[in-house]
Amino acid sequence: MDIMNKTENEITIFTDGGSRGNPGDSAYGFVVYRNNSLIYSEGEYLGIQTNNYAEYMAVISAFMWVRRELGDDTIINLYSDSLLVMSQLTGKFKVKHPAIKPLVTKAKGLESFFPKVEYGHVLREKNKEADAMVNKALDARL
Repeated sequence: MDIMNKTENEITIFTDGGSRGNPGDSAYGFVVYRNNSLIYSEGEYLGIQTNNYAEYMAVISAFMWVRRELGDDTIINLYSDSLLVMSQLTGKFKVKHPAIKPLVTKAKGLESFFPKVEYGHVLREKNKEADAMVNKALDARL
């Protein structure tokens, strides 16, 4: 994958969430790139949750990692294969589910710390590394 960021404080993140059963055992994963170099990857088991919950936890966890490790001056390009999550975070779709509203509020609150966050939807084939982190976390737990 060819990822070239425009500035030194710019990164690209790919996130994914998954649930084996919906709800079921779930996990999130994300990978962080600066230019063409992978600088971090993470996956974590979440317990019994929905797929959408796991997708949002991937975004939230990625933002929290960036704040803690890279700082609030980081420019973020964030991609997910969840069209729903990307559309809700960009305001194209309303958030109707009561369990998801607090997750959107948390994600948007974290987003506000950064000078710029761009969201994009990618096909599942372009999100294999984040998906692998989800499955690694699930396999390790189960």
